[in-house]
Amino acid sequence: MLDLKQIRENPEAVKRAITEKRVSLDLDALLAADQKALALSRTLQELQEKRNQNAKLIPKASATERPELIAEGRKIGDEIAALKPAIDAADSALRDLLLLVPNIPADSAPRGASEADNVVVKTVGEPTKFDFAPLDHVALVEKNGWADLGRIAKVAGSRSYALKADGVLLEQSLLRFALDRLVERGFTLMSVPSFANEGAFVGTGHFPTGREQVYHLEADDKYLTGTSEVTLNALHSGEILSEADLPVRYAGISACFRREAGSAGKDVRGLIRVHQFNKVEQYVMCKNDPEESERWHKTLLEISESILVDLEIPYRVVECCTGDMGLGKFKMFDVESWVPSEKLYRETHSCSNLHDWQARRSDLRYRDAQGKVRYCHTLNNTALATPRFLVPLLENHQQAGGSVRVPAKLQPYLGGRATLGG
Repeated sequence: MLDLKQIRENPEAVKRAITEKRVSLDLDALLAADQKALALSRTLQELQEKRNQNAKLIPKASATERPELIAEGRKIGDEIAALKPAIDAADSALRDLLLLVPNIPADSAPRGASEADNVVVKTVGEPTKFDFAPLDHVALVEKNGWADLGRIAKVAGSRSYALKADGVLLEQSLLRFALDRLVERGFTLMSVPSFANEGAFVGTGHFPTGREQVYHLEADDKYLTGTSEVTLNALHSGEILSEADLPVRYAGISACFRREAGSAGKDVRGLIRVHQFNKVEQYVMCKNDPEESERWHKTLLEISESILVDLEIPYRVVECCTGDMGLGKFKMFDVESWVPSEKLYRETHSCSNLHDWQARRSDLRYRDAQGKVRYCHTLNNTALATPRFLVPLLENHQQAGGSVRVPAKLQPYLGGRATLGG
C-alpha cells in the first residue's frame, strides 16, 4: 500500500506505475473516493464541534432555554448517527481501492510487459553437456524408484507427487542444507504453520488479487499459504519495534500450497508445477532506508546464488521488468536454474524488495533513533524449494546408466554418499 499523501501529491507517478505494472485500477476513481471520504469526515467533525458547543451552553442556559438546547443536541446526535454508515462505507470503498495501488518501481527497473522483457544480469556456469543420452527428471525418478507419480494421482489428483526411498532423503537433505546456510548467515529459523487468516494475505499483497491461487479452508476461515512469507510478514503486525531490533531476519520453512489456477496444460509433467511443496524462505524486515534495503536485496540474492554454486547448478540471474514483477515490488530479481531436458533456464528463486509497501498494509513499524515511528522495509527470497529444485539437480548431475552424482557440499547430508541410484 502506498501512503495516501504520496498518491495525492504524485498522481502522475502512480498512474505510470499502474500502466507499467498492467494493473486494472482507475486512479481518478480512487482520488474521487478519497475526496468523498474527506468531505464526509469534515462534515462529521463540524457536527461534533457543533454538538460540543451546544453542550457547553446547556449548563448556563435558563430553564426556558434548556429544553430547546437539549433538543438541538439530540438532533445533532441523530445527524451524526445517520452519517456514520456513509463514512464507514466511504472509508471501506477507499481502502478497497488503495489495496490495488501498485508500488512505484525503481527508476532502474526494466520497463516491459511480460517475462519476455526481463533482462539477464549474469550467467554462471555453462549448460551441462553429456556424452550419453540424458534422461529427464521423470525418467530418472522412475528408473531409480524415487517417486510414485502414477499411483499418487489416483489418491490426490493431478499435480501431486509422492517421493520414495532416496528421493525422500535427497529432498530433506536439500532443505536442511538451505537451512544451515541461512543459520550461517545469521538468520533465525522459523518453522511456521501452512495456513493463515485473510489479513496476513492482504498484508503481503497476495489478496485481494491472487485469491484464485489460494486454497480456502471454509470451516475455519483460514487459507493455505503458498510461502512462509505470508506468516513471517504478519508476526510483528501492530507492534512498534526499536531500531535496535532491526534487521529482523527469518529463515522460514513450511509446507506450501498453490492451486495453480489458470496454468492448465502448462508444466504439468513431473515435479515442476505441483500443488503442494516444501520451501525454505528468506525474509528480512529492516529500517526505512533505501540504501539499507538495497544492501539486503543484494545479500538475499547472493545467498541464493551461493546455494546454487555449492550445489553445482548452472544458473542465470534476471532482473524482472515492471510487467512481470507484481503489484508490491519495488525491485525484483529471478534466479533461473538450467534444465537440460528442456534446454532452458527455469525460475527457482524469486528475490524481491518491497520498500514499505507491505509494511503499510501489515502495520510493521519501528521507532527510529530520533524517536519517530516509521514503517519498515521488507524483503524476501527463496532459499530452496522442493520438489521443483530436484528437477535441475537430478538432470544436471545424472550419469550414464541413470545414477546421480551428489555434489560434494551435499554429501555430508546423505551420509557421505557420492552417488545415488543407477
